[in-house]
Amino acid sequence: MTVASGAADTGHVVAAITFIDPLNEKPFSYTYEPPVGRPWRNATYSAHNVAVHDARRLNEAPTLDSAGFALAPSTTSVRDFYDDAEVRATYYPEVERLVLAATGAERVVVFDHNVRNAARAARGDSDTREPVTRVHNDYTLTSAPKRLFDLLPPDEALARVKNRFAIVNVWRPIRGPVQNAPLAVADARSLTQDDFIASDLIFLDRIGETYAVKHGSTQRWFYYPQMRRDEVLFLKCYDSATDGRARFTAHGAFDDPTAPSDAPPRESIEARTLVLFPPTS
Repeated sequence: MTVASGAADTGHVVAAITFIDPLNEKPFSYTYEPPVGRPWRNATYSAHNVAVHDARRLNEAPTLDSAGFALAPSTTSVRDFYDDAEVRATYYPEVERLVLAATGAERVVVFDHNVRNAARAARGDSDTREPVTRVHNDYTLTSAPKRLFDLLPPDEALARVKNRFAIVNVWRPIRGPVQNAPLAVADARSLTQDDFIASDLIFLDRIGETYAVKHGSTQRWFYYPQMRRDEVLFLKCYDSATDGRARFTAHGAFDDPTAPSDAPPRESIEARTLVLFPPTS
């Protein structure tokens, strides 16, 4: 791989990032082999060369409420992130404490996680997935409140939906430093709602909705080079607040042109959390 021109001097790389191409119908994609006559997806995607800035060099660190993402140091007691039982028993409580401290929330519920390792996924390991290269955001204005009602008892959900709540992902390298397929994140202040395109994700038993993201000239992209196992990246995938705080965080993996050709596959885990705030938030 070649080093992007000026990368060492300007604190950024120029890399190909994959965005959805606008279309005249709602995008969809299947998570299983679709019915006869239906395509796996109806959208196309294109790579755009984008300046991805080194967020470690910023004079003012991004925050969840300003930019929609934030980096934090964090050790973990987990020995094997490929052990689902250990992750649920040990890592979930760690993540809950992390997000409580990062957000000042009243309660945090970890409800899901994904482990990513392209090499294992290629070998057919059903418990791991490849990094997602298409820019996206995990929840929408419609699917985030639905998730709240899916996760909480009906009476509590009816009360909580009247107050502020959020969905925050916690992204951590399993092994570091990450060189292959690092995560690019966009400053939420550089996107508009029109950049987000609601898209159906079709499962056997339900239809979910996520945001695909189209390329925009005002977008500003960042990454944290060489992320380590003792660091986590918070990503705000939804916030019910409408007071100017970041509500979504467009993100996706990309090929870092400065990575060595023999860089090992990225190994990472992301935990999804429901963040519940007190009524005054």
